[in-house]
Amino acid sequence: MRNIFARKQNKKIDEAVERTREGAFGRISGLFKQQIITDETWEELEELLIQADVGPATALTLVEGARSEVEREEMRTPVEAETSVRRQMVAILGHEHEDLASMPPGTVLLLVGVNGSGKTTTTAKLATYLEENGRSVLLAAADTFRAAAIDQLKTWGERVHAPVVAHQPEADPGAVVFDAVKAGQARGVDFVLVDTAGRLHTKFNLMEELQKIKRVVRKANSDANVVSLLVLDATTGQNAILQAKSFLESVQVDGIILAKLDGTAKGGVAFAVLKELGVPIWYVGTGEKAGDFAPFNHLEFVNALFDAE
Repeated sequence: MRNIFARKQNKKIDEAVERTREGAFGRISGLFKQQIITDETWEELEELLIQADVGPATALTLVEGARSEVEREEMRTPVEAETSVRRQMVAILGHEHEDLASMPPGTVLLLVGVNGSGKTTTTAKLATYLEENGRSVLLAAADTFRAAAIDQLKTWGERVHAPVVAHQPEADPGAVVFDAVKAGQARGVDFVLVDTAGRLHTKFNLMEELQKIKRVVRKANSDANVVSLLVLDATTGQNAILQAKSFLESVQVDGIILAKLDGTAKGGVAFAVLKELGVPIWYVGTGEKAGDFAPFNHLEFVNALFDAE
């Protein structure tokens, strides 16, 4: 059963990177169908990686690493060179992380990120994923500075059959989180998912507010396992990296959810995220439906960029 579920998730990743695979990565695959590898091949590879939003620094690291390995190991065929490139990509993306579905009851997930990144929708998708894995969830509408976010999360809660704790617009986000954590304890749910604000009114500091929310969680339940996940919009490419850096300066983040991966031809941004931020990607958004969500498997991701299932 587990293998069937894993294949289903990998198929979602394969479908999510279709636009990227048909773009720059399709041309990259073409490079390694040539009879020989030349200096021009490596130069074109670097250009194509940059077009795929891998980022100049990361593209250079990938090309230099692969080229050095090819020359050191005296690899003579384009197929061997492509294998080396894939190996470098997998190395940049890092190792597998612990799946949230296996975490203990009483876990509080804080989803942070700028408005427009897909944070509220991602909260619902993550809830669906956990429910599909037999875990119970409760949602907290802590983005009280945007009334639409509260209504949106309530709507999603109805769709995914998850209870939602919400206050009135412009209420104290900390109060919402406190009530949600207490409600989660009382109901015995496994996870409380907190949809936080992506911006605040000018008299508030967003990062301070997020740190305050963490303190509130500890006050409500000193034994809570608190996990912070940064939601990034894959369609914004390098801008997502800049947004992430501003968050990471003030807020500790355990992992990243790369939303809207299916909506971009520049899925190479995943490599820049890992290389420039040093924070692992835990999950990816693979479509618009509640179930379009999958754990990030670095090996499957790289293979999907080159080969369609």
